[in-house]
Amino acid sequence: MKRILFTIGIVATIQYTQAQVNANTELKGLINQSFGYFPKIKEVENTVETAKQRLEIAKNNLPVADANASYNFVEPKIVLPLEVNGKVQDFQFAPVHNINFNAGGSYTLFDFGRLKANIEKSKDDIRYAEHNTDNAKSQLANQVANIYYNIIYFQRAIVIEDSVIAYLNDNKQVVESKLKNGDAIKLDLLNIQSQADAEENKKIDLQNYLQKQLNLLQYTTGSNNTVGSGFDFEIPVKATTEALAEAQINNPEYLLANDRVKQSQNDIAIARLGTKPSVNIGANAGLKNGYVPNVNEMRFNYAAGISLKLPIYDGNRTKQQVKLSETVLTQNKLAIETLNSSYKRDIQQALIDIQSNQERINNTKGQIEQAQTAQILASSRFKNGVGTNLEITNASTNVERAQFSKLQYEYQLCLAKVELVRLLGYKYW
Repeated sequence: MKRILFTIGIVATIQYTQAQVNANTELKGLINQSFGYFPKIKEVENTVETAKQRLEIAKNNLPVADANASYNFVEPKIVLPLEVNGKVQDFQFAPVHNINFNAGGSYTLFDFGRLKANIEKSKDDIRYAEHNTDNAKSQLANQVANIYYNIIYFQRAIVIEDSVIAYLNDNKQVVESKLKNGDAIKLDLLNIQSQADAEENKKIDLQNYLQKQLNLLQYTTGSNNTVGSGFDFEIPVKATTEALAEAQINNPEYLLANDRVKQSQNDIAIARLGTKPSVNIGANAGLKNGYVPNVNEMRFNYAAGISLKLPIYDGNRTKQQVKLSETVLTQNKLAIETLNSSYKRDIQQALIDIQSNQERINNTKGQIEQAQTAQILASSRFKNGVGTNLEITNASTNVERAQFSKLQYEYQLCLAKVELVRLLGYKYW
């Protein structure tokens, strides 16, 4: 009873934690849309139906019935001379034309656990197919989330570029005015134009990257536009040990690994049944010739019986099959240990990325304010004739660098949270 309550408590805690994952409605809608659009999901969902049909076949323990017809020509004719009523006559013991029509059936009365073992294996195969479907959906959801926030990153990066380009163009007009009045030289105009052209090229690159992400969104979801603008993906941060424990319960890769262990155990149980006997009953009825004294006459016949099949020696095949299945079981158990090691590493890395990017974001707030203040001063000094063109370009570069740093840290923080959710196996959609 305590164990049941403990299990219920773990499940309730995990469900509560998953509910704390905050993802916007648009992202959830795109993920669910991808499940119905992406062909791979339909493919793995079909494996569940296939596994269910195999279970129905495994459960089928109905009798087997068949009909047979045969004809054989036999020579030489089997004839013996016999004396009947004082006369010697040739008596035929077998027909030359052997004809047989019959229908029969058989049923396995006792299989000593074979049917039950195969049913259990088929049920585990269904669970494996279901977990494999969940794994495919989890991977696709992670892909869609990454694409979604990539789009937001490039869109916001383009906005930053537009502000930098607008600042340079404003100051370009000031330079052009000064050039007409003789307060500037053409080199100043060329320098600021060169800087503006470089920023335009950066914008083109960002637009190119953005279009590629939109194409990927179309490929995975069937939609090619979003309205999201923020990195609004939140998840409670927890210790590595607690996170790994939740991953072992929720993550589809762990569920698949445990399924493979169970399948190996089923294979061992089935292999060991190779030495067990089986009891079958059968019956048949039909028409055939060959009955003396009139061997050519077609006569009705029937038969029924029971048989016991007891394996004695199979060349050690069963023993070798059991040994092979045990080796596969050991391999699958070791695979879980490998999974523990890699997931612990990845969870630790995700938590480190979350913490470090949060600290970086806090540090960039002051840098952006200082760079923007310096930019305003440089622009004012240049307009009043006490500043230089170099100060303007440096100021714009510093503002851009600070804004891009903050944007990149926010982007990396969001992706680290998305990765942590994937590792924990939360179905936040």
